[in-house]
Amino acid sequence: MFEKNLTKKMQDVVLEGRIPAKEVSRVIRKPYSTLLRELNPFDSHAKLGAETMFEIVKATHNVTVLEFMASELGYTLMPARDTKTEKRRASRTERGGTITM
Repeated sequence: MFEKNLTKKMQDVVLEGRIPAKEVSRVIRKPYSTLLRELNPFDSHAKLGAETMFEIVKATHNVTVLEFMASELGYTLMPARDTKTEKRRASRTERGGTITM
């Protein structure tokens, strides 16, 4: 179920975001029709890869999916500029730690 929730969240980021989906597909250099298939949680023959997901997050500047993933793993996602620790430091405990980016 986590996989479909994650794909649905990515679909929402692209289709309901501030940047039009066609522009996202252009920026990440993936054909629009392929992107839409990969974002469809009910298409069992096309999967959204981690690299594509990362490119979408960078293109849209929407970290909702990263927050969801961190939460599912028991972490909190915080921007590095809001922390008083070293830049780009990732501190982690076995459960319930913090991820800084």
